[in-house]
Amino acid sequence: MNNLKHRLSNLAGKTSREMKPAIKKSIMAAVTVAALSFSAGSAALAAESDLTTVYYVYVNDKFIGTVADKTQVEKLVESELATAKTAFADLNVDLGLDISFVPEQVFSSAAESNTSEVLNVLKDEINVQAEASALVIGDKPVAYVKDQEAADQVLKTLKLEHVTEEELAAVENRKKSPNLALPVAKENETRLLDVRFTQEVSKSNEKVDPEKVLSVEEAVQLLKKGTLEEKKYQVKEGDVLGSIASAHKLELAQMLSLNKGLDENSVLKPGQELNVTVLKPFVEVVVDRQVYAKEEVAFEKEVVEDSSMFKGDTKKKQEGKAGMKGITYALTEQNGRVIKKDVIKEVVLEEPVKEIVIKGTKVVPSRGDGTFVWPTNGGYVSSRQGYRWSRMHKGIDIARPSNYTIKAADNGKVTYAGNKGDGYGNKIIIDHQNGYQTMYAHLASISVSPGQTVSRGSQIGIMGRTGNSTGIHLHFEVYQNGRIIDPMSKLQ
Repeated sequence: MNNLKHRLSNLAGKTSREMKPAIKKSIMAAVTVAALSFSAGSAALAAESDLTTVYYVYVNDKFIGTVADKTQVEKLVESELATAKTAFADLNVDLGLDISFVPEQVFSSAAESNTSEVLNVLKDEINVQAEASALVIGDKPVAYVKDQEAADQVLKTLKLEHVTEEELAAVENRKKSPNLALPVAKENETRLLDVRFTQEVSKSNEKVDPEKVLSVEEAVQLLKKGTLEEKKYQVKEGDVLGSIASAHKLELAQMLSLNKGLDENSVLKPGQELNVTVLKPFVEVVVDRQVYAKEEVAFEKEVVEDSSMFKGDTKKKQEGKAGMKGITYALTEQNGRVIKKDVIKEVVLEEPVKEIVIKGTKVVPSRGDGTFVWPTNGGYVSSRQGYRWSRMHKGIDIARPSNYTIKAADNGKVTYAGNKGDGYGNKIIIDHQNGYQTMYAHLASISVSPGQTVSRGSQIGIMGRTGNSTGIHLHFEVYQNGRIIDPMSKLQ
């Protein structure tokens, strides 16, 4: 028995001094079993030998030291875990540690422990982790939320920004029965065919730093914008848009698109904040729709010439009427923008009715056709129709032509040629026999007489400054059915 006690003592001493750094759990278990067997077989010898138990502490299969009382380690772990759970109450967290103890019975005189060192090492090894659901695009996790339910809510929220809850539910139900025929959209109907993302988004369960776990709202914004922090720049004295854009590696057009209300000529003020972050969404929402719409079909116009009607006169033989067609479109939208539009089906609901207009071609030298030529050889409008000097200026003034010849604006008969002393000086009035009359005033001389027939573009006088005039020019007025109109609406 003394020999057995000696061998056990030597083994215990060797284990505690030489084998600790590289101790294997299987050996420790064997030693423990041997010690326990020895104790059970000879309780008197164990008591007499004064055996004690020490614990070899392993973290993630790495030996970190020996403690005499493992409850100190357990209390530290429990305390740190409680702190983590309080800090991240809505997450399932752990310390990221796999702690194991390997007990060994040794003689008290040979027992060694370094509890304080073990506790310090444990604190350094603690890496609080939370169970999370990762939203993965391609093979890259781009956002973490607390669980699969939250991940599903993020993706649903993104889709619901572009479709209704009812539409989304209908699409998802249809995907469960892919062979179910989809009826064609009817009048005033928009049928949702599919809702998807521009890139495949998958989910995976991971353990991450709890600080990286986002709320559903934050994850939605991150996927939409590509960032949770939009950088701002505060304008300094002397800054211009171009230099700010260049400093942030932006084109000026990008800079302007990020800051609504600014243009190239905007004056910046010191302290003004500008957005300098170009948003790059991780994903966008693609919506396929089937839309039925009624659209007008334009009617054709046909002109029939009639030699018995005066040139310039027209009348409608048949009123035109727009037709109607029903069109079923397949639309594809990306984040609300239509990127594709195809016609699936088109049906004429009502045929259009052609408009038929009869146009006169009969030419009478004394009758105009309603189309006016410029009454001078060039020149410019020095004064338009409208109120001037607190009274109505009934016509337009034309000045500085290439020569002073005045021409008839259209065919007609001269009804007045002279000077009434009414401020117009020498003037000519022509009746174009079609509802239009023209007047030419301030002439230096008149070349026609009342009752004379004149043709479009023929000379009727010379520009002057007679009457109330401050310089050489033509005052030109146009009347339609006795009502004065703006000459510029008729002149070619």
